[in-house]
Amino acid sequence: MIDVYLPGTGGMIPQKERWLSCCWVEHQGKAILIDCGEGTQIALKESGCKISHLNTILFTHFHADHIAGLPGLLLTLGNHGKKTPLTLIGPSGLKGIFNALTVIAPVIPYPIEIIELKGDKNVFKIDGSELMYASLTHSIPCYGYSIIWKRKPIFNPQKADKLGVPKKFFRILHTGMAVKLDDGRIIDPQSVLDGVRNPIKLCYCTDTSSNDSMINLAKDADLFVCEGMHGERDMQKKFEGKGHMLFHESAYIAKKACVKELWLTHYSPALRNPDDYVESAREIFPYTNAAHDGMHTKL
Repeated sequence: MIDVYLPGTGGMIPQKERWLSCCWVEHQGKAILIDCGEGTQIALKESGCKISHLNTILFTHFHADHIAGLPGLLLTLGNHGKKTPLTLIGPSGLKGIFNALTVIAPVIPYPIEIIELKGDKNVFKIDGSELMYASLTHSIPCYGYSIIWKRKPIFNPQKADKLGVPKKFFRILHTGMAVKLDDGRIIDPQSVLDGVRNPIKLCYCTDTSSNDSMINLAKDADLFVCEGMHGERDMQKKFEGKGHMLFHESAYIAKKACVKELWLTHYSPALRNPDDYVESAREIFPYTNAAHDGMHTKL
């Protein structure tokens, strides 16, 4: 099971009723945070996220509402006794941004690893999952992320029992490795499996105009978290060229990408009640939700 939280859903500035957009993803006690604007450590606490589980922070881009909260979070982690390494991942230039921000947080009592992403649509391993990223369309370099967890195939204990396989070998066979029994027989894992499970996929895109790379990145995602800066369609001309999306644009991406569910986030401070506009997005993609701070699901 993967726990997904949206501790904050706002854009530009934190507000009394809405923290800045971020996403917390936790699997088997290891957590990934996407973006870290002002006050993120408070938003995490209010959502019930255990910051001691944090291993990795992904940054979509380097505007203040997505990274200015980093020094405070780093100090909070230290005050909570963190000693294990923390990995920071983001666009090229992350090392320089980190050095500038940590002038006000000079003592960090745990190792920091910084990975600067280059190119586009690359894949690498992170905390037992696969991380994919693709360039978005914003005023500065910005990435969208997909995190994919591959699952073990379906194990059939009845098949194993019929073959006389002792239970001590079940776990090994389930991982895809053959075993040799005491009588000399080699048991192939395929003889005790009932097929593969589809991977679990989360996609997160914010601060972007609509583009085809988002469709490819979000393809078949179990959950697509996407920017919805405003809900009114008649604001589309106003937003042209500004690197942001309206609710209906996000819904079209979700529909084309064949995702299972869409959560809208990164609302403008002027958007007081996102639920007032969500029906227009549902007309395009029925499985759309206007997310709120603290929203949580299990994948």
